This record gives sequence, C-alpha cells and structure tokens, in this order.
Amino acid sequence: MAYEALDRVTVEEISALGVPVQEAERFHSDLQQIIRQHGNATPETWKNISKKLLTPDMPFPLHQMMYYGCYNYSDLSTPPAWIPDLESAKLTNIGQILERHGKEFLGSRYKDPISSFSDFQEFSVSKAEVYWKMVLDEIGISFLVPPSCILHVNCDEGDRLTHPGGHWLPGAVLNSAWNCISSSDRRNVDDVAILSRNEGEDTLPVNRMTFAELQTEVFLVANAIDTLGLARGSAIAIDMPMNVKAIIIYLAIVLAGYVVVSIADSFAPGEILTRLRIANAKAIFTQDFIVRGNKRLPLYSRVADAEAPLAIVIPARGSSLTINLRAGDISWHAFLESVQNSKLKGYTAVQLPAQSFTNILFSSGTTGEPKAIPWTHMSPLKAAADAWAHMDIRKGDVVSWPTNLGWMMGPWLVYASLLNGASMALYDGSPLGSGFAKFVQDAKVTMLGVVPSIVRSWKNTNCTAGLDWSIVRCFSSTGEASSADEYLWLMGRAQYKPVIEYCGGTEISGGFVSGSMLQPQALAAFSTPAMGCALWILGDDGKPLPQNASAIGELALEPVMFGASTTLLNADHYDVYFRGMPIWNGKVLRRHGDEFERTGRGYYRAHGRADDTMNLGGIKVSSIEIERICNQVDNAVLETGAIGIPSLGGGPEQLVIAVVFKDPKHSVRNVEQLKIAFNASLQKKLNPLFKVSEIVILPSLPRTASNKIMRRILRKQLVQDRQQEAKL
Repeated sequence: MAYEALDRVTVEEISALGVPVQEAERFHSDLQQIIRQHGNATPETWKNISKKLLTPDMPFPLHQMMYYGCYNYSDLSTPPAWIPDLESAKLTNIGQILERHGKEFLGSRYKDPISSFSDFQEFSVSKAEVYWKMVLDEIGISFLVPPSCILHVNCDEGDRLTHPGGHWLPGAVLNSAWNCISSSDRRNVDDVAILSRNEGEDTLPVNRMTFAELQTEVFLVANAIDTLGLARGSAIAIDMPMNVKAIIIYLAIVLAGYVVVSIADSFAPGEILTRLRIANAKAIFTQDFIVRGNKRLPLYSRVADAEAPLAIVIPARGSSLTINLRAGDISWHAFLESVQNSKLKGYTAVQLPAQSFTNILFSSGTTGEPKAIPWTHMSPLKAAADAWAHMDIRKGDVVSWPTNLGWMMGPWLVYASLLNGASMALYDGSPLGSGFAKFVQDAKVTMLGVVPSIVRSWKNTNCTAGLDWSIVRCFSSTGEASSADEYLWLMGRAQYKPVIEYCGGTEISGGFVSGSMLQPQALAAFSTPAMGCALWILGDDGKPLPQNASAIGELALEPVMFGASTTLLNADHYDVYFRGMPIWNGKVLRRHGDEFERTGRGYYRAHGRADDTMNLGGIKVSSIEIERICNQVDNAVLETGAIGIPSLGGGPEQLVIAVVFKDPKHSVRNVEQLKIAFNASLQKKLNPLFKVSEIVILPSLPRTASNKIMRRILRKQLVQDRQQEAKL
C-alpha cells in the first residue's frame, strides 16, 4: 500500500482511521511541528513521532501511516524503527564497559558507546581473550579451578582439524547450574528468581520464588536423583512444558553431574523414541497431561508409547496423579518422598571440566535423523553473555520467552536470566491469548522474547488491548523470519521499544548475528554480528565476499567462537560443519547453511535455509523427514519434494509439497484430500504443529546428475511463480 508523505497527511485522513476529530486535530498539529523541526522524512522525525505522538490505543493503521509515510520518500533502504540516545546507551551493560575501558580497548578510535560500538564488536573478535575474560568477570562466573587461559589457539595441523575453533577455558572446572542458584554480587538469596502463573489463574497474583527457595528445591531434587542409582554422567530426559518444576528438574540434573536430554513436549512417540535412543537416556521426567485452557492433552501416554526408560511422572495440576503408571515408573510424590524426610538438606554441586556435557539438544539434519548436539558447561556462558551484551539483561530485570526445554531457547532462557541475576517469568499455558499478555503486564516483564507466529496471533486478535507493557525495555525475536509490519505493531505496544532480532543455532549455544541496544534497529533486520563472532557471505565461487559490501549468499562463520560445538553424538562434527568449506586467513570457515543478505547500510536479513532443511514455526526440520512420511500416505504418489517458501509479505516459511504421481494422468481433483492426509500423517508422526500450506503437482522433480533432488531449484521456481501470480 502506498502512503503519502507526512506533510500531505490531513486531519480528515487521520480521523478516517478511527481517531476522534478533536484528537486528530491535536495529532496533526503536533505532527506539523515535528516536521518543521526535523524534516519530512528523517530518522529523527520518526523517533519523535513514535515517542511523543503514537500510543498503543491508537488505531494501528495510524502507526503504519506515520512510519511508512515518513520513510516512503527517503533514500534509506533499511530505515530505523528505533534509535538509541546517548544517555541511555551509556547505562547499558556494554555502554558502561566502554565508558570505563573504551580508550583502553580501542585507543584513540573510541568516541562514545554508540559511535564506537562496531569497533568494539570487531575488538571482541580480534582480541577474543580480552573480551571473554572481561565478560565472564562482569557476569561473575565462579570456577572451582580457573582456566589456565581463555583461549588456546591450535598449534599443529591435527589439532586444527579436530578443533578448528580452538580450545576455550582449558583446565577450567565449574558447574553452570551452581552458578545460576548460588549467591553472588548479581544474586541475593532474597531476590526473585522465578515469577510464574498458570493459565486459567489470570486474576490471581503472580507467584514468586526467591533464589533461596529455588536453591532448596533444586537441592531436594538433586538428592532424589542420586537415589535412582544411575551412574554419574548418565543422560536423563525432560519432556515437559516449561514450567517451574521443569526448571527445578533441569538445574538439579546439571547440578548433580548428570546430562539433560531435551525433548519438546509436542513430539509424537516416534520422535521421542529417536531422541531417547540417540542420547542413551536412562530415565525421563514427564507430566501426566499438558493443560491448555479447558483441555488436557496427554503427555505421559506418549512417553509410554515411546517405550521410554524409567519415568518420573509429575501431576500437571493438583498434588496427585489420576492415571495409572507402567510397572517401574514413579510418581513425583514417591520420587521426592525418599529424601524429604531425610537429613539431606543441602547439596554439593558436582564440579566438572568446562568441556563436560550438560545437555543433549537436537537439531534436524538432512539425513532424516536429528543431529544430537551436546552442550557443555561453556554453553550456558555463551547464552548468558549474548543476553548481557545484546538484550542488555541485568540484575533486577524480568525475562520472559515462550519456549520449551526441547529447543535451545529453553535452556538459553534459564541461563540468560539467572546467570545475569534477572528473574525468569514462566507462564504455564498458551502464549497466544490475553492470559499471557496480562501475565507480561503483571509480572512487569522488561525483556520479552517472541517468535513471529506468536506476534501474528497477538496482532490478529488484539489480545494486548488495554494492557500496559510500557515497562518492557526491549523485545527479542528468533526462530523464524519476521514480518516488518507485525513487528511495527509489536513495538507500538510498548511505546516503541526496540526488537532485538537474534539468530544462531543449537550448535552455537546462542547467536551469531543480532541487534543491539547501541545501534539503530530496523524492522526484521539484524544490525551486527554477535559479540565475539565474525560473518562471511560466500560468493558464487564459494569464497568470502568483502565484509563491507552488500551481497546475498550462503553464510559462513569465523570458526573461533566461544561456546560453539566441537562434537556431535551421531555424526562427524568436522564433516557436518567444516569439510569442503573455504580456508580464509589461515582458518577453515564454519558452515551454517542459511542464506543471508547484507544491505548497503550494513544490516543483515535472513532468507531461509540454503540447504535442504526448513524452518516451520520456529522448528528446524529436514525436507527428507517430511518427504519420508508424505511418500507413504497414498499409493498413487511416486515421490514428493518438501520445501519451505517465505510468505509474500514476509514472515515464517510455509510448507509446500511438490507431488509427482506414479500415473501422470492421475486426477488432481483429490489434491485437497491429499493435503488433509499429509497434514494428519505429519502431525501424528512428526509434530502436531506442522501444516502443509499448499500442494503443487509436477510431472517430475529437478535432479542433479547423481539423481539428488535439487530442492533449491524447486524452491526458487515456486517462489518466482508466486511472485508472478501476485502481480496478476
């Protein structure tokens, strides 16, 4: 839609959007004053409009008229939706560091936290040892045995092949869970560690758990785990919603020296079984049901159908179970009873080398079997450091992010909040409705994490109406491509606080590209490589393009990254991430696989997977996994090609299935029935959140000379077809 330049907007046009006439006249008068002072189409014009004129209760079309009208006639290809001011920037975590040490780190190049941020980001890569020592000291990480150094750079060819990213924190011994719950400068025993509320209890006060109370509960569960008789270091799965008990169990497993196996509570039995088998899990914590509104969705029965090992089963609501357990499984009450009456009140954390596993998470590969990615005791430090640097999380903040321990953002949230001395806000229920929106208000959330599909639901239902989100200091978004228009709406709910776009991976323990509170933030764009990370966009010849040039291509990463994985349980780590990658400045670059664009103004935009995986609703899944299921749905189907295609208006990928029938004359009248069958099978066997958006009938699929499906070519063709249809 085309918007007029701001100086052409009339009172009548403002009123026509649903603004009362007198209010429209005042708004128009104030708008003209801003235009006279700052111009018709400048970032300062928008900054003043967003901060002084627009409010959450005004019609969103007015917000659109102002934003797009301001920038429609400017020469900015990536216009800022939020601009930092110097005084606020100096109060951020990085701003305070730069005010104290800017000249020490950057010399005469240092000017102020905003002007010098990009130089400091480059410093965090070139002087990684200095940067990471500073960050770990700032966060207050406690080591039983300090590292002999921060980074040991590889010194021989064999070592470079096995550890292209170097050896981080050699000799260090610590326990990341203990660092979350122990007292420090950032965590007092009486500070609130977790705020929570159950769906359906939205008028009740928010529940609060202090660090002292959290520590007591974690100690109790850790002692109870020890009574199971498992060998230290055994893998123990969690398949639960992300509620208070799940967090206590997670921290207790890590504290006691065991390894968490992360399983999303949406998985079907087959997917649960696969992950339990790969990780060799010896036990699993789960719930009887998942409660969503008036519905009780079975969870324990899915775990039982997966032939899971010993299960400890927690009642979702109330104090007792209402289901029968398999022989050998244990109720939560019986599990705790073994230690509740004992004299075991404290617990000595099991301190381990920094490279020891804490958590097995899973990310889809292209072979059909999910990659098992171990997190170590360094992974939590990377997560916390990203939050400290990019979302500016600090003591006293309240952090909420609707997610699950089955995905990396679940553990990320635990460490990003608790290690930084902030409170974690957990809502046990659907995040899509007014109940969660009210929880954000009542818990006084200061950093709200989102995925775009959730924001879309909020916008479509207007469930935030009448609520006060003004205390939110920033949003953060990850998991899938975002939509500029929806994120303009989101910012408007909190008086135009920034959205920090954040993209990374399970294998990185956090992000490689992000936004920052010290840079102007554009809608649906990243403003900087993450601290400690360097990015390269590869040209058609497979070699890195100049870092300051605008380009589109496959993304590669500097291999020396704190917290990045060095091993996989079920694949060759070097083959997956390094083999065949270009060598640059003496280092083999790390494969990531996303296609990225770098704009002329230095912003980055994600364009989806460059390989054969896609992102559906924030969940990465391989094409082969989907195709394997779809190929078995109907005997008339010869083969299928599954691809993710971005929406025309931006936003998450949509699942499109290209179908080739055995008989070319097969009727296409049953395509809708085939779509229903595909959805039913995918949701039962793979994930209930997956949904086929469209079926395309083709005579054949494009293939290489070696007979591999060229999904990238298929994706490109279908995207072009959609764009052409949109023009007609």
